[in-house]
Amino acid sequence: MKSIKIYLQAILVFFSLEVILISPLVAQEENLNVLEDWVEWSNGKNMLPLHLGKQAYKLLDHREQEISLLKNENDWLARQKKVKGLLMDAVGPLPEKSPLNPKVTGVIYRDGYRVEKIIYESLPGFYVTSCLFIPEGVKGKRPAILYASGHSDIAFRNETYQHIIINLVKKGFIVFATDPFGQGERMQYYDPETKASSIGNSSSEHTYVGNQCLISGVTTARYSVWDCIRAIDYLCTRKEVDTKRIGMTGRSGGGMQTAYVCAFDERLAAAAPECYITSFRRLFESIMPQDAEQNFFHGIAYGIDHADLLEVRAPKPTLIIATTRDFFSIQGTRETYSEVKKAYKAFGVGDNLRMTEDDNVHKSTKKNREAMYAFFQETLGLPGSYTDEDVEIMDEKELFVTPTGQLANSFGGETVFSINKKETKKLIEKLEASREGNGKHIPQVVQKAKELSGYKVPERHSELVFRGRYQRDGYSVELYALRGEGDYVIPVLLMIPKGGTSFPALVYLGPEGKDSIAAPNGKAEELVRQGFMVAVPDMIGTGETKWERYPPRAQGYPAQLIGRSIVGIHASDITRLVNMLKERNDVKKDRIGTIAYGELCPALLHAAAFDSSLNRVALVNPPISYRDIVENKMYKYGFSFLWGVAGALTAYDLPDLAAAIAPGKLLMLDIVDYSKNPAPKGLIEKEYKITKSAYSKDNALNNFKVARSDTENLSELLGDWLFR
Repeated sequence: MKSIKIYLQAILVFFSLEVILISPLVAQEENLNVLEDWVEWSNGKNMLPLHLGKQAYKLLDHREQEISLLKNENDWLARQKKVKGLLMDAVGPLPEKSPLNPKVTGVIYRDGYRVEKIIYESLPGFYVTSCLFIPEGVKGKRPAILYASGHSDIAFRNETYQHIIINLVKKGFIVFATDPFGQGERMQYYDPETKASSIGNSSSEHTYVGNQCLISGVTTARYSVWDCIRAIDYLCTRKEVDTKRIGMTGRSGGGMQTAYVCAFDERLAAAAPECYITSFRRLFESIMPQDAEQNFFHGIAYGIDHADLLEVRAPKPTLIIATTRDFFSIQGTRETYSEVKKAYKAFGVGDNLRMTEDDNVHKSTKKNREAMYAFFQETLGLPGSYTDEDVEIMDEKELFVTPTGQLANSFGGETVFSINKKETKKLIEKLEASREGNGKHIPQVVQKAKELSGYKVPERHSELVFRGRYQRDGYSVELYALRGEGDYVIPVLLMIPKGGTSFPALVYLGPEGKDSIAAPNGKAEELVRQGFMVAVPDMIGTGETKWERYPPRAQGYPAQLIGRSIVGIHASDITRLVNMLKERNDVKKDRIGTIAYGELCPALLHAAAFDSSLNRVALVNPPISYRDIVENKMYKYGFSFLWGVAGALTAYDLPDLAAAIAPGKLLMLDIVDYSKNPAPKGLIEKEYKITKSAYSKDNALNNFKVARSDTENLSELLGDWLFR
């Protein structure tokens, strides 16, 4: 009896499994990852940087070909002239010099030297806090060294930097140490309640305002360079300083400043950048480009590499300081040294370029410090012992230049944001004048937007790989990999209603990625149940291809360095996605729409402005304009810069692109401002006056709608608007 019972239980289990396996109505465990278990796509998280890198290498290959043709001093002189112009295009234009208005706010006396606390204005009202370290008993004129701090929140007050500065002073050098913006006493986003930055560390401050500057077509490197040029101006006013014997050094971000300034200011007789110099090729192969101020506007597209920063100063003495385990590739450092050496040899002074390296990580080492001391002692004519000494480090607060330790709540003054806002106002005035012009504005906008975004017209057909299907209640989900503009693929989920042979279709774009959007009971499902076929992709840099880099910011910087943008790449891929739908027999070719949410809205605006076949467009929570982001200090858009186009405001804004879509259907739902809060009605009317005018001229005002979704069902509103 017991055996019969076991037998019957086994049969019951078998038939239960059979029902589960054959029934399409039973929920299946889903894996919506398209790239999984496919060797060719196994590096999904790095598809974006690899794609950008390949384009960078082509530009760098062209530069290397130019370098290979340089044979003598005259060739290098011509190259120097060209590069100086390119650097000015990438960083400048530099401002006109204004009064420094220096003030000494205090003096500290220490054993063998004194420290003057100095504040000066590199631009009117743009204060720079600094300290001048002067050896005791200075008679006559001495060589001076400008010391640039790396990314320490307390700048030159950092123990490592103080150690170097005081050692140089003990060896007889006058040393001028300044606070870079966003560091030390120059926090740009100081919160008086927390007494800290409201943005984050110094790198975050640089990147946050850097995005706003890039939209206006400038780089924050301009401010870094200018602050230091004006610091040299100040040194030249001091009676103790021999103006023909000024040097500069600094580590990490300070090494960057040193490399930049020595390329722009010929008064630097000697320069020693530390832990920065590598090459863009090795940088792209390893950690990728970093903070905003480390990225020239379209730098690689202009043909600039790290080597150029040093080659333009040949034959003046230069020391490259490096460590072999630095995150800045030592291989790139060595290769750059080898290239720059050719320039120095062409000038007949090969020994004027030197390099020291030590086996360590990203830090100053005793060996490298002593090599730097010896270099300046020789090249600036101040012989003595180069031994690195133990010195007494001062407390951070002792070196405060302001009464409070921050400019923000003492002297106040301008910030990078406020200066950029004023300069952007001129761009806006020019843009508004163009809008009132002779009818050529919109065609010019489209052309310039293509150039600035780095848009590439997509091919008609892209390879499509089917990866499987899941059945859900009332519809199926198909998995595809669509070839993008390079070697990367776009993971796509295609949600297809059951019970029909031909459907209107939508491309649905969201920054959160396909898995969330296409989830059961998710946003896309509502549209599928209305009878739409919906394609939900992970745009490159999101979802399965999200670039999880460190630091997790500014993914758009490598793109702008090569003259492109993530927005432009996405715009091209949006057309690819629409073309994918057009090739299907079960899609109504004349009823294909596109929807974007949030930070992907700029990409869809660009795509629809460039491709007139994208004539059914809906934007949900779109940013009202780039102008609004630039004009408001505390914007809420991502550090990644996936949403931005460098230089956009020099030629257009988002409302101009919206105007270019006319007479196509354009729905803008829940437009948001710089803080991602609902944009005021009056501001919307002001910004989109150009858009409304364009639709009016095309007798298509009914095709342009601005609405709030809180009064209507969102999915029904989208579907009804796009296809009624």
